Amino acid sequence: MNILGISAFYHDSAACLVQDGRIVAAAQEERFTRKKHDANFPVEATKYCLELAGLSIGELDAIVFYDKPFLKFERLLETYLSFAPKGVRSFITAMPVWLKEKMFLKKLIYDELKKVGDYSKPDVNLLFPEHHLSHAASAFYPSPFEDAAILTIDGVGEWATATICHGKGKEIKLLRELKFPHSLGLLYSAFTYFLGFKVNSGEYKLMGLAPYGNPESELVTDYIKKIKSTLVDIREDGSIWLNQEYFSYATGLRMTSERKWEDLFGFARREGEADLLQHEADLALAIQKVTEEVVLKMASHARELTGSKNICLAGGVALNCVANGKLQNEEIFENLYIQPAAGDAGGAVGAALAAYHLYFDGDRKPESPDSMQGAYLGPEYLPIDIERAVRKFKPVYQEFVDQELFDKTAELLDQGNVVGWFQGRMEFGPRALGGRSIIADPRRVDMQKKLNLKIKYRESFRPFAPSVLAEDAAEYFEMKSDSPYMLLVQPVVENRRKTVPKGYHSLPLREKLAIERSDLPASTHIDFSARVQTVHKETNPRYWEMIQAFKKRTGYGLVVNTSFNVRGEPIVCTPEDAYRCFMNTEMDYLVMGNYVYAKTDQPEWEQKLEFEKD
Repeated sequence: MNILGISAFYHDSAACLVQDGRIVAAAQEERFTRKKHDANFPVEATKYCLELAGLSIGELDAIVFYDKPFLKFERLLETYLSFAPKGVRSFITAMPVWLKEKMFLKKLIYDELKKVGDYSKPDVNLLFPEHHLSHAASAFYPSPFEDAAILTIDGVGEWATATICHGKGKEIKLLRELKFPHSLGLLYSAFTYFLGFKVNSGEYKLMGLAPYGNPESELVTDYIKKIKSTLVDIREDGSIWLNQEYFSYATGLRMTSERKWEDLFGFARREGEADLLQHEADLALAIQKVTEEVVLKMASHARELTGSKNICLAGGVALNCVANGKLQNEEIFENLYIQPAAGDAGGAVGAALAAYHLYFDGDRKPESPDSMQGAYLGPEYLPIDIERAVRKFKPVYQEFVDQELFDKTAELLDQGNVVGWFQGRMEFGPRALGGRSIIADPRRVDMQKKLNLKIKYRESFRPFAPSVLAEDAAEYFEMKSDSPYMLLVQPVVENRRKTVPKGYHSLPLREKLAIERSDLPASTHIDFSARVQTVHKETNPRYWEMIQAFKKRTGYGLVVNTSFNVRGEPIVCTPEDAYRCFMNTEMDYLVMGNYVYAKTDQPEWEQKLEFEKD
């Protein structure tokens, strides 16, 4: 049985192919079009999935879209009626789009499928599960659990903004639902907007900024009180009520009522590229703490309702790695599983799996550690593909095989070089996991600054994640489980930390950043934490072997890992993407397949990229 899952028309569109209940391919459209967060129908991603399996559209048993557009339209209309006459301008802006695209979604899908390949319309079986069911299915079905609570939290689907479900075998039962306009995801996005980052893409920056807040400051405590007394009422079961007098997302074109927020917090909204100030970091810490409180309360309620010892997470808020780490440490559940593409892209996976198990009644056999195959579900390129793709650039390279390649890469890292690492199948989801990564030595004090300013061209405060051999993780981090998808933040172990000066938390942001906090300075965040990826030989043997070679050379079984892209660009997909990115940054080496390219050996590069703000 062949089922294609689709997510599209909001942000991060994607396609996923499921065959007989097994995920065989999944990719985001942005990787092919090079348009970050591309929301268009995933034509290229769909082509990739079908070509990999040798299928045509007519051979699909179903094409499953990840939500119900008519329910979304109902929510839009009811919201405008409830708030009328407010929101007239937004209503006038939204209606033509909805009438043209969303109301006639079936026709739009049929038209877009023509770009993929020829087909006969009667052969296409279109299905439309609800948005949060797609999220729940994306987390539960790939998990290793026979029984689990399922918690989904995002901005909004059709009406739901959070759900608690119970997964048993192949069944998913909805138990609780929080509805629009009351949304933890939209609350977090409102602060993302107020602090000068882009909604639906800058939330991870807000999470990275939060540790720069002063946890000892009365200002943070005051901000938390103001948030909880004025903006959001938090109930014991984790449900929330948002004071709509302070928000504009329901009927307006912005997230917040800015004047009210300025009066509440005592400062104006930050403009996107303005220098970050301490009170802004303090506010980021405040909303992060509030978010963690709500997530923990929701999870506790899910445990009460299901009695399960396992929990699965999905939805955009499940990408908040700090909250995930706190949830794990609270030990409300014995076991935790998070869908690596927890946002809307992962809805394509969930939609296809929901159709297979619930609509077609397909059997489910949980796999260990999971059935996501390490998230390596994208395209792979053979040596001949790599040669052909970059031949026109007349590149200069050396070829190494197997252990020679790993030893050479370890040597380059040990010498302080920044290396583009392009191997195997591309990752699905927002994280680079050793397929399309930029890697470096975590021991170097200057490496975080170098990576941010000379390679990624992004804000200097942004932290970098470590990729650590799974069997060595406990030597470096206070880990209670594996973290193969880089979705858990945990502290660096005490014996690796360095003493910081008195008044450390009160130092200005830039001064705090310059202080060496551990013997892993490039991957230790300002609060001694790290967003950890555990690397497993079973799912990514080449990445594991390379880190093992670095360990033999240096004694350290981990490397710095960041996504192979620059600011404003999607993660690279093809060999040509990788070479262009390599030549447009101050990266020192590119290791692509068995080929090693040294920057100093390459022909002069004139195809300069204009890097966009993200």
